[in-house]
Amino acid sequence: MKRAVRRQRRKPMADINIVPYVDVMLVPLVILMVTAPLITQGVKVDLPQANAQPQPGEGPLPVMIHIDQFGDTYLDLGENDLLPVDQQLLYERLLRVLRDAPATPIMVRADASIDYGLVVDAMVAAQAAGAPSVGLVTRPPPGVGSAPGPG
Repeated sequence: MKRAVRRQRRKPMADINIVPYVDVMLVPLVILMVTAPLITQGVKVDLPQANAQPQPGEGPLPVMIHIDQFGDTYLDLGENDLLPVDQQLLYERLLRVLRDAPATPIMVRADASIDYGLVVDAMVAAQAAGAPSVGLVTRPPPGVGSAPGPG
């Protein structure tokens, strides 16, 4: 009598192999850890110098329009987020802010080396949105400090 050779069948494996999933999650984590220190949290602006007195800090916080040395425009609504904007988006955001709080002051903080036309464009967008006035942010000249300016 011959013995029948039985082959054992393997049962399908019911476990999930998580090694590829761990790899997929670790790669973005490493990329985030490497790039996070490179992200800057502000816009470097070289302000023009002027002998001007600081304005009193009464009323609502001003909305700041930042224009950096490359001519890029950013909007700071007081939430520590600089939103990159173009002329149309700047107008729409300012319109929304001024509709809710018409007394909100608008300030332009522009780099001294940019074309003055970019500052004028930002001021025009603010006035078109309904701002009664637009202020310019300057820094005092070196050595002057907070001394009052002439006349």
